[in-house]
Amino acid sequence: MLSYRHSFHAGNFADVIKHIVQVEILEHLLKKDKPFEYIDTHSGAGLFSIKSDDMQKLQEYNNGIAKLDSNNFPEISSYFEAIQAYNGSKRLEFYPGSPAIAKHFLRTHDRAWLYELHPQDFKHLTSNIGQNRKVKIAQEDGLKGMNSIVPTKSRRALILIDPSYEVKAEYELVIESVIKAYGKFSTGVYAIWYPVVERNTINMMERKLKNSGIKNIQQFELGIASDSSGRGMTSSGMFVINPPWTIKSKMSSLLPKLAQTLAGNAELFKCITLVEE
Repeated sequence: MLSYRHSFHAGNFADVIKHIVQVEILEHLLKKDKPFEYIDTHSGAGLFSIKSDDMQKLQEYNNGIAKLDSNNFPEISSYFEAIQAYNGSKRLEFYPGSPAIAKHFLRTHDRAWLYELHPQDFKHLTSNIGQNRKVKIAQEDGLKGMNSIVPTKSRRALILIDPSYEVKAEYELVIESVIKAYGKFSTGVYAIWYPVVERNTINMMERKLKNSGIKNIQQFELGIASDSSGRGMTSSGMFVINPPWTIKSKMSSLLPKLAQTLAGNAELFKCITLVEE
């Protein structure tokens, strides 16, 4: 199915946690001079205008990025700087998706592989991000694309996996695809985004990861409401395989602040080691 358009949801609370984790991993990779690859399996349009009809229809950004004052969150200044890079003034006019955020951090010797199946979003992605020797954009299945290029040439990579999960089978397919990729490339950093709509589905993903034989998995989750069947997405999270050693400590103090700011409840978060090293 190709009906999902992220432009209706850009900048919401789920984007906030996803992109904060993304930035933390990118900054960790940048600490070494060695090149790395960035792989984005579901890139979307890449950049979103706040004034667009799509973003104005649901205005989910008002319960996400628009609620965050950078002065109150100095620990994620790099996240705000990446957003500011796409906004000429201090006003929030554009929200960068994960490809645009990655492009902001990439150096001349790093590489990006961006996948997007939706024809219109692929067109926007190509226009917003642009292809060059550093960035390759493909209108292909991103999970298959990921498995076609790992292990990467540099042996260092962030692989961001964030499908829409429109089809329930995607929850299992994502885990199966990551297990396959990990079997070929066990040193990559895999960041798997997920929405909490039905908690049982996320429990299934956790079980499959625990039983996969993959080591060193951490889980970070941010909620705006308690679990409730039929309500829609109440929380959103990330499974991170081979996370930076500093990220869990940082997220353990950051997530309660974010939950308090976005939901008025500092307890709506999760920060755990799912599988030890």
